[in-house]
Amino acid sequence: MGTTGRRPGAYICGIDAAMDVIGGKWKVLILWALNERPCRFGELRRELPGVTEKVLASQLREMEADGLVHREAYDEVPPRVEYSLTPRGVSLNEALEPLGAWGRANVLGGSAAPGQVREDDHVALIAGGP
Repeated sequence: MGTTGRRPGAYICGIDAAMDVIGGKWKVLILWALNERPCRFGELRRELPGVTEKVLASQLREMEADGLVHREAYDEVPPRVEYSLTPRGVSLNEALEPLGAWGRANVLGGSAAPGQVREDDHVALIAGGP
């Protein structure tokens, strides 16, 4: 899978490049939702209250182009399309986990230690994580 190609040569550092890939309100939430299991478009919409169909479709297309999301269209009637994370998307989720732990501890006021998840933290557990 290639790079995003949105701003070739314009990145200052790796964080700049990563933020370009996950920029916007919905991409990290899509990654979070797909970490649990593959989802159909309507399922994703229900998981992400407030996202419009247009924005969700656009974000999924960008994430597919960036190699984060796999779109599987099944030859059925009615048509069925499922979205799932690619290995690249899974690795990005793993990279975002420490940021989520920081947010829970420092913004949401959670008492979980870094790398630990409380039962009521609605986050995906990542195998092999701390």
